[in-house]
Amino acid sequence: MPPDTPAPHALYIGCMTEQSEFGGLAALVTGGASGIGQATARLLAARGARVAVLDRVKAEPRDVYPVVADVTDDAAVRAAVADAGQALGGLGILVNNAGTGAAGTVEDNDDDEWHRVLDVNVLGIVRTTRAALPLLRQAARDRGHAVIVNTCSIVAAAGLPQRALYSASKGAVYALTLAMAADHVAEGIRVNCVNPGTVDTPWVGRLLDAAADPAAERAALTARQPMGRLVTAEEVAAAIAYLASPLAAATTGTALAVDGGMAGLRLRPP
Repeated sequence: MPPDTPAPHALYIGCMTEQSEFGGLAALVTGGASGIGQATARLLAARGARVAVLDRVKAEPRDVYPVVADVTDDAAVRAAVADAGQALGGLGILVNNAGTGAAGTVEDNDDDEWHRVLDVNVLGIVRTTRAALPLLRQAARDRGHAVIVNTCSIVAAAGLPQRALYSASKGAVYALTLAMAADHVAEGIRVNCVNPGTVDTPWVGRLLDAAADPAAERAALTARQPMGRLVTAEEVAAAIAYLASPLAAATTGTALAVDGGMAGLRLRPP
């Protein structure tokens, strides 16, 4: 490319005078039927993207195209991604949000549970990305914009009690994000992740319900975040949307913390 020729993403950004930030772009959000995924799908749609949601259950229509698949089933994932790409007329944004949790120390979960969580949280990203890459490459060629955003976690970088298996899976997601960013930057595909703190989602709700004292457990989770409250799904969705936006065209290989200051702040006890 001659030195005076604008980068493809610059050409795209320059065309956004009469349309929204995501106008003309197509996005697929996994795990989008509830929680962070649902908030992300709704936000991207509100900002002008054509959005498909992949989940084990059919998502509410509300401006999104639902496809049903379990991310542990490679054939189902490939079929769902192809369906979404055809329905949306392509795919330029992939949000790998589907995930599951686990509680306990390294000795509390048996091999089957380790395999289950890693299959969803790590291999689920691998399967979906692998299926979506041809569409993302085409979007990068056609529009100068293609991006993958993975939902990681604060536990990828900070040791929290009773989260050994979950931490191992999200540490792998963080490393995978960096490796994918290096592998695909030359193709014009950016790869980033978000690292939420404790988010007020249905999974956290189930975790609290299973505690001996749900109120005390919620208070403990709230207190460990310097802002003194749980993160909302909408706040994580806003961070995902930033990383997915053409306006973040120079951002790749980045982990964006959305954790109420948990990763970086060391406050004095009250």
